[in-house]
Amino acid sequence: MQERAEWDVAVIGGGPAGLSAAHAAAVAGARTVILERAEHPRYKTCGGGLIGASLQAVRDLPAVPARDEIYSATFTLHGEHEFTRLGTRPLLTMVMREEFDAALLQRALAAGAEARQKTVVRGITDDGPGHATIRLADGSSVTAAVVVGADGSGGISARHVGVTFSQVDLGLELEIAIPETLRRDWRGRLLLDWGEIPASYGWVFPKGDRLTVGVIAARRAGEGTQAGARQGDATRRYLREFVDRLGLASYVAVRDSGHLTRCRTDDSPLRKGRVIVAGDAGGLLEPWTREGISFALRSGALAGQAAAKACVAGSSLGALDDYATAIEQGLGAEMRASQVLLNAFTRHTRTFHKGLSTPQGWRLFEKICRSELPYPQLIRKPAARVALSVLNRL
Repeated sequence: MQERAEWDVAVIGGGPAGLSAAHAAAVAGARTVILERAEHPRYKTCGGGLIGASLQAVRDLPAVPARDEIYSATFTLHGEHEFTRLGTRPLLTMVMREEFDAALLQRALAAGAEARQKTVVRGITDDGPGHATIRLADGSSVTAAVVVGADGSGGISARHVGVTFSQVDLGLELEIAIPETLRRDWRGRLLLDWGEIPASYGWVFPKGDRLTVGVIAARRAGEGTQAGARQGDATRRYLREFVDRLGLASYVAVRDSGHLTRCRTDDSPLRKGRVIVAGDAGGLLEPWTREGISFALRSGALAGQAAAKACVAGSSLGALDDYATAIEQGLGAEMRASQVLLNAFTRHTRTFHKGLSTPQGWRLFEKICRSELPYPQLIRKPAARVALSVLNRL
């Protein structure tokens, strides 16, 4: 007789992907546990901008813990050629990740999931019939019919499934405390600077009493240790110069952090046996802007639904294959379209900057921020198709 697992669904990681998965699985009736190595609320390096797709994914939250709403955007090219545009509706909603993730945790708990915090996962064994086993740092273990890995691109789950990455980027970020005079200057306005490093950009996001200031630059797969170190030095220099240029160097940095973002290869697996991966663990990230929250929320919800379907009422594990298919057709298509845009942007950054300054360019930017124009739809537009074809040939 097959032994029943302790849990129907075990979720590794308590970020947006894991908490969305836990919520979806619990809502579907699965006995669900969340295994989180830290303890909420905990800081996470993140720009914290919620686009339209993210807000739609959390529409059932009692309240999004917003620090600001963005109506206008300032753009610069290497610190020059500045222009600002103003929208009539919000472009982004700004959150602190510790507050946002804490709200997602409460949503999952209210749905019936259980959370075990300060719980470090050391390994996963897929035992075949019945369950997988998650080995913990304290020597104990947890068994589950399905495991959802949401512990980041460098975590246990990604390695277990064999996720491969085609794009690796280094992001550096400061959380800077600012006085009321500066809060008025930045309230409701973001800044984006297209950097001199290929495919790089810097950002300033207002969040009430602080500014999130950061930069990110591509670090392509295959670069050696020395090349990676040079890239890291160049990215750190970009951040220093960016902060100095903005006149923010004299203010206190409450946080100073960095992280690597990784985008999956197009044929990377999302499942191995009873284990599926979501969010960063699956390399699910928008390659051009490196926006990851909406990808985490959406892939997590799909993973939770599939996991519950695979184990509740004795359903087949084929639901896990359906999850992979849904990702490939949805988020995967968005990533492929974004890659087309990234390639053109990297080679013709100045042209993109000029295009954003036009009324049509600003309207497209607004629609992208609000998720009213998905990337696959954008690159299929006749004008965009012609422009991208020309740019990618030059």
